[in-house]
Amino acid sequence: MSNELNPRTDPDEPTVYQIRVKGHLGPQWTEWFGGMTITLEEGGETLLTGPVVDQAALHGLLRKVRDLGMPLISAIRVKPS
Repeated sequence: MSNELNPRTDPDEPTVYQIRVKGHLGPQWTEWFGGMTITLEEGGETLLTGPVVDQAALHGLLRKVRDLGMPLISAIRVKPS
């Protein structure tokens, strides 16, 4: 399989995602979001960054965003360096 279709070099390593939402979350939400790094950005947005072990875990994080009532701006996979 080519690297384009499977950019991860180690299949045992979780994929890193960045999830951007409208509104600011405080650091107390880090544990609830599975240890994701919370970065408050200008313009009233929050960036959640961290490893996600599989698609089920990603869907779980997106459900948490929905449950908070925060508009989802984007969810992207960060390519390994």
